[in-house]
Amino acid sequence: MNPAEEEAYHELLAYTLSHGDPAFIHQYVADAYGAQHATAGAKPIRLAFSLIGLYMHVDRGFSGREVQRVHKALGDRTHSWPALDLPPVGRRGTMSVIDVLAAPEGSERDAAIDAWCRSVWSAFASSRPTVEALLQQHGVI
Repeated sequence: MNPAEEEAYHELLAYTLSHGDPAFIHQYVADAYGAQHATAGAKPIRLAFSLIGLYMHVDRGFSGREVQRVHKALGDRTHSWPALDLPPVGRRGTMSVIDVLAAPEGSERDAAIDAWCRSVWSAFASSRPTVEALLQQHGVI
């Protein structure tokens, strides 16, 4: 993992945790970073949750709090996770956490978080049917 990206990620997490926004944008950051930095050897739940969160935010307009509640419900009852395709590293979005952190705090950085989520989700578009099927199977959508 790139140390500069990891440092930027932790700084962005601190920013979002202190944000106070009821939408809980912190969840979006965790999901975008989780998908962008997923590895083939990691537990499948990590990528599944990241992509579920991105799908729910980008395609369905769920708040971070709503995504968090779905993650909890799925984690409590789901014990197997689908295999999801990993795009090559470097092709998992047009933005990185470093780009987001470069935006000034406030509405510009919040918009950059949203743009980052959209870019990462776009890179994982081939997983959309699998994510939707999983959410339908569990009555989320």
